[in-house]
Amino acid sequence: MPDHPNEQKSSWLQGWWQAVQIYRHPRVLAMLLLGFSAGLPFMLVFSTLSAWLRQVGIDRATIGMLGWVGLVYSIKFLWAPIVDRLPLPLLTSWLGRRRSWMLLAQVGVALGLLHVADLDPAASISAVVLGTLFIAFCAATQDIVVDAWRIEAAPNALQGGMAAAYQMGYRIALMVASAGALWIAADVSWRASYSVMALMMGVGVITTLCVSEPQPRVEEQSIQQETRVIDWMSRNSHLPTVLQSAGAWILGAVVCPLIDFFTRFGVNLALLIFGFISTYRLTDMAMGVMANPFYLDQGFTLKQIALVVKGFGVISALAGVLIGGTVIAKLGLRRALVVGSLVVMVSNCAFALLAASGSHEIAALAVVNSLDNLALGIHGTSLIAFMSSLTSARYTATQYAVLSSLYALPGKVLMGLSGFVVEALGYSRFFIYTALLSVPGLILLFWLNKYAPERFSNEHVK
Repeated sequence: MPDHPNEQKSSWLQGWWQAVQIYRHPRVLAMLLLGFSAGLPFMLVFSTLSAWLRQVGIDRATIGMLGWVGLVYSIKFLWAPIVDRLPLPLLTSWLGRRRSWMLLAQVGVALGLLHVADLDPAASISAVVLGTLFIAFCAATQDIVVDAWRIEAAPNALQGGMAAAYQMGYRIALMVASAGALWIAADVSWRASYSVMALMMGVGVITTLCVSEPQPRVEEQSIQQETRVIDWMSRNSHLPTVLQSAGAWILGAVVCPLIDFFTRFGVNLALLIFGFISTYRLTDMAMGVMANPFYLDQGFTLKQIALVVKGFGVISALAGVLIGGTVIAKLGLRRALVVGSLVVMVSNCAFALLAASGSHEIAALAVVNSLDNLALGIHGTSLIAFMSSLTSARYTATQYAVLSSLYALPGKVLMGLSGFVVEALGYSRFFIYTALLSVPGLILLFWLNKYAPERFSNEHVK
């Protein structure tokens, strides 16, 4: 242990520099591109779509309720076992279990975006809803398999970097799907905007074709639990072969992952984990769909939003992701989770001040939005890394889908009501309300760390 101040400083800097080196790993770089593919459709069915709808005269309450399209992301655990276990004809033998589903979902998103590009929301809002539901379904399916690939493709020591790279790619995609889409819509048309975004899904398709299929990592405990399937087949040998196969598949794909999770953590701790995950991101989920309507109602133009809010904000977003991944690698998850929540609360209070001031200054908007993007980068990266640490190798896709669905479900419900809250409270008090939504997550994090400190004790990169 160095005693001289200069030696201590040098050792401290070397420690942080070693933590940053995690971003040079090839799998981490590939995760950046897959994160981009996962993030691209998100804004196009939420925030960017809300700007399109508001511009053609759709009322804010309707726009807010369209946020419920995002509930598709929150119920993806229902078909995650299929993605986890079912081989696709031809594709699986060619690409493997993960990459085949990845490719199918990416192509589906691209086709859905092209379809929505040809629609007129003012003439048929129901057609837009159906189109965005299809996009959301394909995007949620892509999330299932990208998350599984991320966890299986790298060891635990790289998961902080993988989560950060995923978030970085995701945040870049959010900027492209918002700033880029808004700019194209302002200069050309919304049809051209959504068509270009469909072509951008090619980034994910090319990456999927280039990366390698991860080697399955099966844990002994999970293998033993599959004996439940064997026992079930033995007890029901009198049933027709089709029913035996269906029952065995459901038991192995749906029941065993849940049994595995509750066996490893116990019922009480598992429920505490579920509670924390489902409340951690309430703030940014609840306010997200109202961001673009707020900018427009505040008097900013589409190009100003694209240039300042979405374009300039990418710098702070990437900084937040890098900081989040580095903090996880160096200091562990607990500090990163706490810092993420606190900064998100501060950023929402800054939005409240901007709304109360009625300011039309571009500089003020840039500062507030940059703080928000910085906070979301740390916030999201920390939660992804934490949820990844909870899954077992045999049931990666299903367990992570359940966890990520839990984190999104309450926030998506509140998102759908956000338009009514704005109408009732106004924007300034609405942002105070969203800031306070982070308090339950912080309380549950305190209890989780008190009763299960081991969940945070070994999260450093060695």
